[in-house]
Amino acid sequence: MRHTPHYLLLDHDEIRRLIRENPWVTIVSSPPGGGIVASHYAFLLDEAASTGDEIVLVGHVGRPDEQAHELGQHEVLLIVQGPHGYISPSWYDEGDIIPTWNHVTAHLYGTPEILSDEHNLEALAHLTDHFEQHVAEPRGLHLDPEYSRRVARGTVGVRVRVTRIDARAKLSQNKTPEVIENIVAELEGDGPYSHPGLAREMRRHHDARDS
Repeated sequence: MRHTPHYLLLDHDEIRRLIRENPWVTIVSSPPGGGIVASHYAFLLDEAASTGDEIVLVGHVGRPDEQAHELGQHEVLLIVQGPHGYISPSWYDEGDIIPTWNHVTAHLYGTPEILSDEHNLEALAHLTDHFEQHVAEPRGLHLDPEYSRRVARGTVGVRVRVTRIDARAKLSQNKTPEVIENIVAELEGDGPYSHPGLAREMRRHHDARDS
């Protein structure tokens, strides 16, 4: 990402929250054979392993993506994208004409560990249960174990222990409190660029900074 040290997100608890709330992850790799490969999959935080400064994600890819990325052989980049949106200069003080784009983004690097077939099936079951818990009549892999095992053979489970992080929370930190409040109000409104999720992120960040 662009080198913007004043927007650095260094709090590992906040990065873990970002992962929990935004599990749709972009995997990017540059295999030694050449080219750039990108894929998109759901990843969950390994809560038991992600303590202190440790951040570990567990997910899967569909075959043959594991071959395209050469997973397990080199470092990959996982991009976690939180709330983001256009910020109009019309929300600023008079005379300010330059727009921007606010966002919360984490670039997480690590070399994937390939899970065994059994652990992959457990990870897939946990992934399904994690999201199904919020529906009225949840369904899980345990309802048809044999079918679930057959489907799981088309996937490869991976665990990524993050070894370096480049994260940003660009949330109008360069603006006055009055302008920030106006931006949040516009994001919470019903205009063409309203974004309640980004508004909540801004309130959370600036309330924490001011406390």
